[in-house]
Amino acid sequence: MTSRIPRDSRLRLVRPRPLAAAPRAMTQRRPRRTAPHPPEGTPARSELAGMARSGLADAARVARWADSALGPGRDGATADGKATLSDATAERAAHDLGLTPDRVRADWDTARLAGLVEVHGGSARPGWRLRAWDRDDSAVLRGWVALFDAWSLAHPEPAGHEPAAVAEVVSAMPQVLSFLQLSAGPVPVAQLLDLLQQRVTELRTERCEIPYGPQPDPVQQPRPDDTTALAPLLDWALHALASVGALTCGDGQATLTPLGNWAVWVKLEQICVAAQSPAGNIEQSAEDMLRGCAQLRPNAARAEYRAWLAARPVGSAVTELLAAARGEDALLRGLAFEALRVVGAPAEPDVRAVLEEPTLRPYALLWLAEHDGADPEDAHEVLTRREATWLWVDTAAAVADHGEAPLLVRHLESAVQPTVPSLLDEVRAVGHPRTVQVLVALAAAHPDPALAKAVRRAAFQVHTGGS
Repeated sequence: MTSRIPRDSRLRLVRPRPLAAAPRAMTQRRPRRTAPHPPEGTPARSELAGMARSGLADAARVARWADSALGPGRDGATADGKATLSDATAERAAHDLGLTPDRVRADWDTARLAGLVEVHGGSARPGWRLRAWDRDDSAVLRGWVALFDAWSLAHPEPAGHEPAAVAEVVSAMPQVLSFLQLSAGPVPVAQLLDLLQQRVTELRTERCEIPYGPQPDPVQQPRPDDTTALAPLLDWALHALASVGALTCGDGQATLTPLGNWAVWVKLEQICVAAQSPAGNIEQSAEDMLRGCAQLRPNAARAEYRAWLAARPVGSAVTELLAAARGEDALLRGLAFEALRVVGAPAEPDVRAVLEEPTLRPYALLWLAEHDGADPEDAHEVLTRREATWLWVDTAAAVADHGEAPLLVRHLESAVQPTVPSLLDEVRAVGHPRTVQVLVALAAAHPDPALAKAVRRAAFQVHTGGS
């Protein structure tokens, strides 16, 4: 959970690769390894999903209310374009659900961070996780992990602290959580404070932040003033993690919940919690077939696409694939167009017809460029900078939902922007509905503390509508 990677203060992206290769990243995985078993005593996945459903029940309730009361043709859920509920909508939801407006807003923010709702400008729509909430344990667990990764956004930080100090604590908490997980029981907060101080000192050393003037003897560290300053921030971090259900605090001790213990173990082991390929892909719907092919290598997936297409009229198959591409799951969007590449020329009229749909336009442009003979490595040149950035975020969303952390870090290399600051500026401007979740996941996965801090700040600014 710690990093010894030297920091490049310019935060440059290296070894840029053509963006056309990005949608294929999900199927170019390393050979599978045997998944290690979770620690003894870890509840079954169905039990963990039940705990997550219980903890997110209020957020799901507000998301379902928005789905039914603010559906297509009705007024949007937001009024200011910042993904916050308007006063009128919050009052209406509070009346319908028997809650206070403040409670509605809190549950709405939780639903957004968990991916239960997605905001597009001044309107919102249900996320794909909400659609699968009652039948897919993996979707539920991924929603909870998304909230867990965004714990620092889910609970307001205490006033009166320097932003740099808050960022240091957020960067140091993975090591604190790892210690809690390895301890397998209650840990005194005083011990966690000592560990936090040590990690913050390491972060400062890695950044070569050497204060001017005489320094105390190393054996006297941590300095009392630093410990005093960190104590309220540790208290905030522990209560923020408790608010998302990752741990419990009381009697001067902190303990990971079963969900928190499982999530930290998953991150330590870099396990991808993804649905297994279903059997009988040929007889499945396009969406289920694509999910079944997600775990296959490219050649095997193409063989599945051919078999699935051979069992159907081309017209209805293309229509079904495009319908799957319009869903909320970005992975299925990329895979649907891979399947359409197998269809070839018969799919051209339908693909050309979706060019006016913003969600599908970048994929359709790449498909048409390759169909017209462009080299797949050069096809990305048909995209505008904005379209390329939107596609980068969409692909990152697929990686965050279904991939491993190192794959998300490597996805940085496919961005067209030369530096991370320019990438973050354009990502924020493009308005993709999954921007916050993508940035939070990238910050949680990246080993460079400086880069993670910059990405985390951008996620917070998008979340709050700030600049």
